[in-house]
Amino acid sequence: MIALTPLLKREEAAEVLSQSVRKLDLEIACGNLKVVRIGRSVRIRPEALDQYIEARETRINRSKKGGRP
Repeated sequence: MIALTPLLKREEAAEVLSQSVRKLDLEIACGNLKVVRIGRSVRIRPEALDQYIEARETRINRSKKGGRP
C-alpha cells in the first residue's frame, strides 16, 4: 500500500519557504521545483519541497587570509 502524504497548495509551499507565490511559480516554471498537476490544480509534495531546499544548501567557506569575514 502507498503511504499518502498531504499535498501542499502553492500558497502553503510559498509560506514554508518564506517566499511569494509569484517566486514559487517562477521556480516551478523553470523546472526547479517538481509539482503534481491534478486537472488545473498545482500541488507540491512535501518531499519535493525538501529536495528543492536541499539542492539550494550552500556552505560558506571563510578563508582566514584575504577574504571577507
